[in-house]
Amino acid sequence: MSSSSHPTSNDHLFARHLITELQEALGAAKVVNVIGPRQVGKTTMVKTLFKGGRYITLDERKTLEALTSDPVTQLTILLQDLHEGPLIVDEVQRLKSLALDIKLIVDNDRRHGRFLLTGSSNVFSTLDATDSLAGRMLTLKLWPLSLAELERRGPNHLLDWAAQTAPDLTNAPEAPIYQRSHYIDLILRGGYPEIRLLNSRLRGNRYRDYVDAVVDRDVSDLLKVRKSDALRRLIDQLAARTSFELNMSELSSLIGVQRQTLDQYVDVLTRLSVVTRQPAWSASESKRDIRNSKMHFVDTGVVSALRGLTSDSFNLNADPTALGGLLETWVFNELLRSVQHQKIHFRLYHWRDRNKREIDILISHSAGLIAIEVKAASEVSNRDFKNLRWFAHEGPGKGKRVTQIVIYLGDAKLSFGDRAFALPASVLCGDAITNIGIESN
Repeated sequence: MSSSSHPTSNDHLFARHLITELQEALGAAKVVNVIGPRQVGKTTMVKTLFKGGRYITLDERKTLEALTSDPVTQLTILLQDLHEGPLIVDEVQRLKSLALDIKLIVDNDRRHGRFLLTGSSNVFSTLDATDSLAGRMLTLKLWPLSLAELERRGPNHLLDWAAQTAPDLTNAPEAPIYQRSHYIDLILRGGYPEIRLLNSRLRGNRYRDYVDAVVDRDVSDLLKVRKSDALRRLIDQLAARTSFELNMSELSSLIGVQRQTLDQYVDVLTRLSVVTRQPAWSASESKRDIRNSKMHFVDTGVVSALRGLTSDSFNLNADPTALGGLLETWVFNELLRSVQHQKIHFRLYHWRDRNKREIDILISHSAGLIAIEVKAASEVSNRDFKNLRWFAHEGPGKGKRVTQIVIYLGDAKLSFGDRAFALPASVLCGDAITNIGIESN
């Protein structure tokens, strides 16, 4: 079993895979914008990596007031005599108007890597800001810790393997043996570096406080919310529905807000990386595919805390379906975190038709599709490939190159013929390398 199940005093330090992309981005763009959830380790990462730079945070009132009153002058002063690293501006979402001021400065300076911005949301995704910084800025996202980062290994490359012309188990990613209890522990602890170290009671309290802080503080940076209690009820409802398709009409009725307001709330929670959408995939010629997105919490530790789940919630005499949705969200998040580290480009979807055939995670790439079913059981059989095979050979995947995978909680990598494989969930643990970057908490 991995050491990540039993944290030690040094387990809050983990090498973040994004460091390589961050260093490359600073060499290729004048402005780099790192976004991601609060408390995920953005500040620690950039301050540790760029000790020769200069760090300011807009959480400090005097700094925010100075940049609000005379931004170009203040930024110019901060950049003076700064040669070894970037100017790091933390919590940049506090000042949305900064995009134009940064543009004025970088347009008079040909050097790359002058500004490194961090924040809990991408405030530069508005049309005006995008136009201002077009061709000048690259945006990267730091997620909660992945399994590979927890194991102190390189990024997992399952998708690159599955997209090969002829994937073979002999060169499939490594899959160490994990017990069921270890998967449950990973799901309950989540990926927030400091919070995951706490015992069950304290961890639950911290994750719930984290959500309260997002509602009370971060949301106001993006949207004026008149009924924060309605937003809080929405979060609880989404927690109960992680990995399920969104029924916005049903949610609107349950929460007691209009559909337009609900759409705004979901949008802001997505921008703040509390939840993420998994859009529906549709064959262009098909009229029988369901088009509703699924919604996942970005971190299973947060959703477990909101639902009051503990290890006892997954005992053999507990609800047998309790683990299924959380495991699917965990696998989806692991794949989503890995996308930016693959050799080719992938997009993650789900699929369902009106006959109730469905694919949990359907991944598109330039040469075909990867169809994944997630199973919270330790055994797998041909029956588990029923929908995958129909989709690949008779359904919308017919004529395409489709790799079929069942990810399950067993310990054997198995071939079921014709690009069909059963793989342990531990296959997501990453490449076995030891030096992957600078550590941060």
